[in-house]
Amino acid sequence: MRRALCLGAPTLLAWLLASPALASVNSYRFLHVTIDTPWHIFLFLLMGIFAPFILMVVLMWRNSLRKRAQPEAQPDVPDSSKPPQS
Repeated sequence: MRRALCLGAPTLLAWLLASPALASVNSYRFLHVTIDTPWHIFLFLLMGIFAPFILMVVLMWRNSLRKRAQPEAQPDVPDSSKPPQS
C-alpha cells in the first residue's frame, strides 16, 4: 500500500501540472472580463448562496401547509373537570 502511494502521488502531481486547466490560469484570457462575466457570477451566486435560501423557503412553506392539514389531535388524558360517564 505504501509503495503504491509513493508511486502514485508523484504521477498524480505530474498529471495535474501538465493539465490544460493550469495553462489557462496563467493566460490573460482567464483574467479577462467579457460580457458573459456578470452572467457567470450570477450563476455562481445562484448555486452557492441563493439555493440554500430558496430551499429553506420551500421547506418552511411545505411544513406550514402540512401543519394546517393535520386535524387537531384529541388528548388521551381524561379531563378531570368533567364527571365520569358510566
